Amino acid sequence: MPQIKSAIKRVKTSEKNHLRNISYKSKIKSSIKRFNLALSENNKEESIKYFKNAVAILDKSVSKGILPKNTASRQKSSLTKKINTLIKPEEIKNSTPAPPEKAVKTQKKPVVKKTAKAVKKPATKKPAAAKKKTVKAKEKPVVKKATKTAKKTETKKAKS
Repeated sequence: MPQIKSAIKRVKTSEKNHLRNISYKSKIKSSIKRFNLALSENNKEESIKYFKNAVAILDKSVSKGILPKNTASRQKSSLTKKINTLIKPEEIKNSTPAPPEKAVKTQKKPVVKKTAKAVKKPATKKPAAAKKKTVKAKEKPVVKKATKTAKKTETKKAKS
């Protein structure tokens, strides 16, 4: 057992994720089994329904990070090959999509439509407050030092 607080938290979260992953993987397996059973019975409607359900669950498991993307795409590919032997692809597209099955269904609340919308007056803008000028520290002018050259000695002019 870890002694460090953050490591203890990681163990707890990994256990939670492990349980979640197990449930999703069992959903995937059961949906694929249902699809294969419907396919073996040559039941077109049921096989289309379970095919769409299995694909939806596979996509959701990828988005949750339970399955790698390539694994899910490989499984979807094998499912589409199986369904294409029984049914033409056009029939699948024309059928209504089946959402993933849920254990508990909730009733939707009726949507209340608003009949008239209140007319909004355009908002008048208040004059902007005068911006305070920030005083920057004056930069000292950069003075370039002239490079000193050796003085040339002038030759004394002869007094004439």
